[in-house]
Amino acid sequence: MTQYRIIIQGRVQGVGFRHFALRTAKSLGIKGFVQNKADGSVFILAESSKPAFELFCDILRQGNSYSQVRHIEIEEMEVTDIYHDFEIR
Repeated sequence: MTQYRIIIQGRVQGVGFRHFALRTAKSLGIKGFVQNKADGSVFILAESSKPAFELFCDILRQGNSYSQVRHIEIEEMEVTDIYHDFEIR
C-alpha cells in the first residue's frame, strides 16, 4: 500500500467529477477522499496498491463525459493508514 496526493486541473468542478472519482475509487478498493479546491482544481488523497492506483489514474485522466482533464500532478507519500473508505469532502 502507498499513499498518493493527486491534483487534477481542467474542467473538473461542477461537472460531477468528485462523484465520478468516488465511484471509481470504491470500485477499485481505494481509500481516501476527494475534494474541490478554491483554485478550481480537484484534490485526491488515495491509499492503494500500485496496480489499482495506476488504473485509477488512467480512468481519472479520461474523466467523465462532462469533464475535461488537462493536467494531473501526482506525489507519492508514506501511508498513514487512517482511511477506511473513500469519501467526498
